[in-house]
Amino acid sequence: MEFFDSKFFDHFMDPRNVGTIEDPDGTGMGGDPTCGDWLLVTIRVSDESIEDIRFQCRGCSAAIVTSSAMTELAKGRSLEEAMNISAADIEDSVGGLSEEKRHCSLLGEQALREAIKDYRTSKGR
Repeated sequence: MEFFDSKFFDHFMDPRNVGTIEDPDGTGMGGDPTCGDWLLVTIRVSDESIEDIRFQCRGCSAAIVTSSAMTELAKGRSLEEAMNISAADIEDSVGGLSEEKRHCSLLGEQALREAIKDYRTSKGR
């Protein structure tokens, strides 16, 4: 039996920023073909900072938890700061993950970076 931090359960029972932003400034996807998990992230950008962020996820509890945590880490940050949010930062913010669930935090890192790149590409940056 695995034991999880209270922060893990908090995000699982009350995930933050679920859904999509209508007409987003950037969209990113992350996925793990070995387990079938995927994550869609949409962002709204204002003054080169993430003003709003939403996610939709298909996956296990750890995928949902790390996706929710990633949105909280990214919201309000500059695009540069958000680009530097790592899977380890996401994992730390939920109190850690078991070895077999560590790949879930990579979904958030990947999808967030893709959404920022999408925004930058659309603005010619």
